[in-house]
Amino acid sequence: MKQTRSFQFFALFIALGLTSCVGVWKKNTSHNEKPSDAIPCKTAGPQTPRDIDSKIGTNKIVFPVAPIYSELNLCNIHFHVNAEHKGENFSLEAGAGDHGHGGGYKCTDTPSLTKEELKSPNGSICEGLKPGDTIEVHWVHSSCGDVQPGETLKSCLSEKCQKPSLRVEAQVFLVVNDPTALNFNDLSYDGNIVNGRHQAKAIPAGTGIPVEFLGSTTGEKYNNEQCSPLQVTWNVRPQCAKVDINSLGKWCEHNVFKEHHGHGARELVTDPSLLSEIK
Repeated sequence: MKQTRSFQFFALFIALGLTSCVGVWKKNTSHNEKPSDAIPCKTAGPQTPRDIDSKIGTNKIVFPVAPIYSELNLCNIHFHVNAEHKGENFSLEAGAGDHGHGGGYKCTDTPSLTKEELKSPNGSICEGLKPGDTIEVHWVHSSCGDVQPGETLKSCLSEKCQKPSLRVEAQVFLVVNDPTALNFNDLSYDGNIVNGRHQAKAIPAGTGIPVEFLGSTTGEKYNNEQCSPLQVTWNVRPQCAKVDINSLGKWCEHNVFKEHHGHGARELVTDPSLLSEIK
């Protein structure tokens, strides 16, 4: 029984799409190697990421929309280098990348950044991050009542709760060297409890009405042939916001999620049969 439980945890941990070492995947996995939890896309539910400006989706698998994030427990915060999703305000192609690294999209305001905003910071920074980069941050929430925010998305389930409803609040940021830009530590966790639930201190507002849809987990190990089996409700904000790289550096120095660098981007899903309809 104990071995079975351990296997279930390991399987779902892999399925949730993140490990603590992105570089290990990049080094050891070929484009044609199938992730251990992946399923054929022809049998999969709706996938993520997508173009949030297109409402088209014909995937026939439907599941309940997860409750709003304030009724769930925050279980993980992480970020991807470049936007995984595509939208009017983050539509500059960053290139195909290598196993997801370097792929995705950049904020359309990137070319208009000033020399001051692009100046190299003096303090510590997140590994590999520089001013002018685009990142997509995911605040992951779980319906499990006994989870604690922590390292990787395995923190989103427990022995008593192995099939949670999952919701991801997503925001795309343009990274700048500017203390007047958003302070990422104001958007982190730091033990914040609201009405008995783990919650981020704040989630960005003022960046447009979030686009809600049914999808899956992301990450560079999936593609349009090998899909994620997980079911996730997404809420993606349609506008970029600027965030101070120095505040990100301080967060990467110490956070309960043990995040120190950005993760890779999954290839954009464009096949309507792999997408849900956006209502």
